[in-house]
Amino acid sequence: RNQTSPSSSPRLPDPTLPSSCQSSELVSGVSSLLVSIGPCPFDPLFWFWTSLRASLCSIFPLNLASRRILIHCEGSVVLFMVFLDQFFDCMPGQHANSALEYGGKIKRSIGWSNDGNEEVGKSEEPIISQEDGDYNLAPKSFPVCDDRHSELIPCLDRNLIYQTRLKLDLSLMEHYERHCPQPERRYNCLIPPPPGYKVPIKWPRSRDEVWQVNIPHTHLAHEKSDQNWMVVNGDKIVFPGGGTHFHYGADKYIAHLANMLNFKNNILNNEGNIRTVFDVGCGVASFGGYLLSSDIIAMSLAPNDVHQNQIQFALERGIPAYLGVLGTKRLPYPSRSFEFAHCSRCRIDWLQRDGILLLELDRLLRPGGYFAYSSPEAYAQDEEDLRIWKEMSALVERMCWKIAAKRNQTVIWVKPLTNDCYMKREPGTRPPLCRSDDNPDAVWGVPMEACITPYSERE
Repeated sequence: RNQTSPSSSPRLPDPTLPSSCQSSELVSGVSSLLVSIGPCPFDPLFWFWTSLRASLCSIFPLNLASRRILIHCEGSVVLFMVFLDQFFDCMPGQHANSALEYGGKIKRSIGWSNDGNEEVGKSEEPIISQEDGDYNLAPKSFPVCDDRHSELIPCLDRNLIYQTRLKLDLSLMEHYERHCPQPERRYNCLIPPPPGYKVPIKWPRSRDEVWQVNIPHTHLAHEKSDQNWMVVNGDKIVFPGGGTHFHYGADKYIAHLANMLNFKNNILNNEGNIRTVFDVGCGVASFGGYLLSSDIIAMSLAPNDVHQNQIQFALERGIPAYLGVLGTKRLPYPSRSFEFAHCSRCRIDWLQRDGILLLELDRLLRPGGYFAYSSPEAYAQDEEDLRIWKEMSALVERMCWKIAAKRNQTVIWVKPLTNDCYMKREPGTRPPLCRSDDNPDAVWGVPMEACITPYSERE
């Protein structure tokens, strides 16, 4: 800043002082820098040092040794002033009262207020700063949201998505994908816990029971009572381990999958070769919960659909899961993230759009990875199921997947280890290989493509 008033220039070396009291070139340069910085709450302190220095010089004659000591002291003080300037944001382009704002934050944090009527930690509206532009909202404090927003999910709130009147294709599940509102329509508040919230039950007990008050959605227990998903028992919700396809327990179903693949001791981790599993349409994630005892980490995926937020149950149980859907955007994982994918009656149309959803699973699977598919199409004999099975079998064959095992109501495919099969396909075979410039690891907001991701030469 160009400072023209006399009050803004006390930091320059004083030409009226004796030469023995003049600052060194280094200190003079730092003092000039402080002048360029502009006014700061610590100007009185600098005035005090300047006056003290002038007094010492006028009273005591300085020899070479004492002059060196004075210069060292002065340099230390000036550098300390620079540090204070920077620490309290007294730099060009910043507000001169930033130190006062900082002090106000400290006062509020220890319970003081600027006036007697302010209640610490509570306010009706968030304080918003728009210093850096109209769309860079920087909240300085957050109120607590209204109780009706206790289950608000930013960017996945369907009511807010409907209000924005986005043109979404419901058949492609776009309304279950992330759609963040404009900044002015966002809730800048803290989501409150449900009334009566209790500290969650610790693992491993939480796999089998949670507090009902933490997830007040008991209607799902009644709806799925015949499938052994969950049971309300007093003040708790109990999870017997069942599912739509495995009424007798996820543990027995997991052992069945391992037995189909001839894994040792019917343990699905195959002596450490299967470590990560992706469970599509997970329900309340009992499949993923029971895999943890086999040293397998499963990521469970489900949308916030007609069953409401099933993922709440998974997370309350301590099972890794997130809200999402196989729709139009790539899932937020780089290529070759999982050794095993699973779909048990997930009600996904794998044939739509040239098999684009199955090709997204192919992108996520590692070389030699498995896809376990438990669904009526794998075993039913009615005309529609037979048609779907025939078309799906032809699709995975063109993708170079092979059947590793098929028994009862489940089929398990395996992905090829190399590019050899891809190279041997007839020209024009669909789905095609992805373009050479396609980055299979770019995922955030990237649309899916109906193509096969080949392995790089290093792989």
